Amino acid sequence: MPATKKKAAAPKKSAPIVSAPEVVNEAPVEKPTVQGASISFSAVQEPPQHLTLRVDVNRVVAFHYRLRERRPDGSFSPWLEESFGRQPLFYLHGHGNVIAGLEQALHGKKAGDAINITLPPELAYGMRTSNDLMRLPIKHLHGNINPKALVPGSIVTMKTNQGLKNALVMKVGKFNVDVDTNHPYAGRTLHYQIEILGVRPASAEEVAHRHVHGPGGHQH
Repeated sequence: MPATKKKAAAPKKSAPIVSAPEVVNEAPVEKPTVQGASISFSAVQEPPQHLTLRVDVNRVVAFHYRLRERRPDGSFSPWLEESFGRQPLFYLHGHGNVIAGLEQALHGKKAGDAINITLPPELAYGMRTSNDLMRLPIKHLHGNINPKALVPGSIVTMKTNQGLKNALVMKVGKFNVDVDTNHPYAGRTLHYQIEILGVRPASAEEVAHRHVHGPGGHQH
């Protein structure tokens, strides 16, 4: 028999080369918005109370201020006082802790409100009285007073039965000083710039004592 020829083995197929998939940074899918959707306020944090309360009786008010005089010709003096950049002032509303005109202007305001107001003497520190002049020993002035620093026009603090009181130096002697006990701003029309920082309820003790306790107030 003739020898049978062996069939040649079919060549092995090589595995197809698969390239790595190309990474494409797809733009994020924009989420649909719902028009007219209501907000659940239970899920929204409410602002702190001191930012929402309005100035009212028996509430403590924190504020900054600037003060200058409005002259009779309508012009203004340079700023005489200000608290900006320092500790703000605190007072208990409704108890005469600030001058009448300011208390009236601040009533009903809240944190963030700013006001400009010009007050006549009747709503500020009152009119001057000619009989509020007195002579007292320099050693009775409050604080560490250097007699050489006392000059007419300077403001000193003296002790009275009603507490400490400012006075204007009129004449300086060796041992005594003549002072005008009218308030230094008495008889003057004053212009204020006010910025309210916060309002909080007063404590029962503050209401009973008619002034603020703690930082910015009295320490007992």
